[in-house]
Amino acid sequence: MSSKYRLFVLCVFMISGLQFVFCGSEIPKDKPNVIYILADDLGYGDLSCYGQKKFETPNIDELAREGMKFTNHYAGSTVCAPSRSALLTGQHTGNTPVRGNKPHHPEGQWPLPEEANSLARLFKQSGYVTGAFGKWGLGYPNSSGDPLAMGFDEFFGYNCQRNAHHYYPWHLYHNNQKVILEENAETRRGQYAPDLIHQEAMQFLEDHNDQKFFMYYPSVIPHAELLAPEEYMKKFRGKFLPESSYEGAGPEHPRFRKGPYGSQPEAHAAFAAMITLLDDQVGEIVEKLKELGISENTIIVFTSDNGPHEEGGADPEFFNSNGPLRGFKRDLYEGGIRVPMIARWPGQIEAGAESDHISAFWDMLPTFADLLGVKAPENTDGISMLPELTGEGSQKEHAYLYWEFHELGGRQAVRMGKWKGVKYNVKKHPDQAIELYNLENDPGETHDVAAKHPEVVDRIDNVLKTASTESSVFKF
Repeated sequence: MSSKYRLFVLCVFMISGLQFVFCGSEIPKDKPNVIYILADDLGYGDLSCYGQKKFETPNIDELAREGMKFTNHYAGSTVCAPSRSALLTGQHTGNTPVRGNKPHHPEGQWPLPEEANSLARLFKQSGYVTGAFGKWGLGYPNSSGDPLAMGFDEFFGYNCQRNAHHYYPWHLYHNNQKVILEENAETRRGQYAPDLIHQEAMQFLEDHNDQKFFMYYPSVIPHAELLAPEEYMKKFRGKFLPESSYEGAGPEHPRFRKGPYGSQPEAHAAFAAMITLLDDQVGEIVEKLKELGISENTIIVFTSDNGPHEEGGADPEFFNSNGPLRGFKRDLYEGGIRVPMIARWPGQIEAGAESDHISAFWDMLPTFADLLGVKAPENTDGISMLPELTGEGSQKEHAYLYWEFHELGGRQAVRMGKWKGVKYNVKKHPDQAIELYNLENDPGETHDVAAKHPEVVDRIDNVLKTASTESSVFKF
């Protein structure tokens, strides 16, 4: 790490039982703003810069041309809540507190505990203004895990993942206050939630352009249900035939807008329309930074929370949404967890660079700690990626990456260099054989080579048996 980022340690803060060592009493002017954009169920092949052929994502492609594109980056999990938990706590799913989509009723999900690591707190305690705009899913309102409790100064969007299934919801949240969307009352479609959320995010940039800020933007696009405004639908209507249709929960259904997806007779067009809308929103964020004169000192990271879904009429095979990879959302094969990741920081990250560095969501906390001159919590599973991003210093490598998934009989996976070990049905069959793949020459995981490499299987088996700690919420 360059000496220009290093400062003398002047003070120590203790918050929620977690110790962070801070360098300096003020934020140095050369510290960047950070915008972290998290798409929802966007596959490895859903961007044109990653191979999508049926539609284009020019603004996100421009991020890649101006920054670094990662080809071996992994989500925290293969579904929403644990993936976000891994991101914010810097811990893989064997250690992070939230390891599944456990619901809380009447609204929200099981919360992060008060003592959990928090990426937002790291920025806030370093003097940054922090905002989150989009889908939360890590704690119901006023719980220990709601956005404000986790270190965000402002939140606008969906607190609950079930409500985030709907693009014309009856309400959203501003901080802990419910915001009723009158134009969506009953069956009306008057206020498209991603537009409202985007407007609030843009206002956050306006309001804090003269301060250092961390903006977390967990978009709900392109998660089902598949709905887009007409101005976007008409761009793609009739272009992806034969169409895919989905008969969902209409107004007469007892759970209308309470979780089950709505109907969509033009799902192909809607899917392309939604990603195009997301791409436009990314472009608007970049333009706003330029307009405010802060583009050069703002890092933008763009990625996705897991692989492509097959819900609500989505057709990932038609769009080749997982690219060359096997599997979809809820799989621990590569298609379920390997995701696009782009990082742009003018003058600091080489434009047009491509990295095959093996990394995961839990690397973000130590990376940003390194950037800020902050000592990351000792219980992080991540490794700072700052040397890879800036080209300064020696980049450390992971001994392994680990995932566990508690649905569908229980699944585990390990990435160890070029090797990938996968184990399914572990709840019923804990001694199930490990599948082994050489990702160097078989990224699609088509040839199980476990029988040829028993020594590698043994090493992976040891990780599978030791990487997970007991959780009071989820365990095998």
